[in-house]
Amino acid sequence: MAASTLTEVARLAGVSPATASRVLNGSARTPGKDIAERVRQAADSLGYIPNAQAQGLAKSSSGLIGLIVHDIADPYFAAIARGVQDAAREQRKMVLLATTGGGPAEEKEAVAAFAARRADSIVIAGSRSCRAEDQEGNAQLAAELDRYCRNGGRVAVVGHPVVGATALEGYHVVEIPNQELAGRLATELAAGWDGDFVIIAGPESLYTSDDRVRGFQDGLARAGHRPAEVLRSAFNRSGGYEAGLQLAARIKAAAAGNPAAPKLCIFAVNDVMAIGAAAALRSEGLRIPRDASIAGFDDIETLRDFRPALSTVRLPLEDIGRLATRATRPRPAGQDQEAAPDEAVTGEVTLRRSTEAAAV
Repeated sequence: MAASTLTEVARLAGVSPATASRVLNGSARTPGKDIAERVRQAADSLGYIPNAQAQGLAKSSSGLIGLIVHDIADPYFAAIARGVQDAAREQRKMVLLATTGGGPAEEKEAVAAFAARRADSIVIAGSRSCRAEDQEGNAQLAAELDRYCRNGGRVAVVGHPVVGATALEGYHVVEIPNQELAGRLATELAAGWDGDFVIIAGPESLYTSDDRVRGFQDGLARAGHRPAEVLRSAFNRSGGYEAGLQLAARIKAAAAGNPAAPKLCIFAVNDVMAIGAAAALRSEGLRIPRDASIAGFDDIETLRDFRPALSTVRLPLEDIGRLATRATRPRPAGQDQEAAPDEAVTGEVTLRRSTEAAAV
């Protein structure tokens, strides 16, 4: 069955198509109450569905917020997405979601798609990268964002600014103190710990991972501890699992040569990597914290069911999503429309049973 048209609604209501459009698409120029009611009744009787793009043009707002994440299956991004959705409801807006796998070229395509659909604002969550292979993609993403902001769009980026982006008005960064918090975690773990530390990190030049590695090493130095060895792997559970297998072999070899050998304390730069590493250790017959201690970062919801309870750095992930979304909300007419100050969040070190032997 063909959808009814605005012309058919206008004909049934006895008004012009322009008048019917003003009633149904939310224009500020509305006809009298009797005419408006007649148009709505005609639309209901015909089952007419208003055109969202036409409504956006009439209202100068599409009512859409674009959200770009690396992987919605990752609990970190899922929690941020919940916060974005909550804030969008407050603004009576809908969220469009794009998952990109973390590539800036894919993020650029998502921004272009949201801009073509006249999204009022865009939230981007995911670590930035300055790897050589991302150089062209970063430049394209920055140019697309600059163009979007120049045309009235508003953007919030979680973590670090997009590499190369120059837009000022309408562009916001929700900062996360990754380096500081990782340093605090290291200092607390190093208290009274004589064994070695190992960091399971993401690829080099991935900003979030590098910040957390740098902060953890700084915290060890402040505690008078030697630097940790760094193992690089994919910034996900699979990467943590692969690194965990390497460490399991090392732990078993050391125990075979010297049963009294000091244990390792492992810091994985995000919780999903820590979960992967712990699974690898268990698959090799090792137990936490008996054979090794382990800590993560983020405090994702999945940890509620993880045993032994994982030490980590708690980030208010849903609040981060809310902050990012609210940062893109236009200010009322007459107020300063310059870019608002960048938002910052706080976190806290949470020590649990997985590092009992590494803490006082």
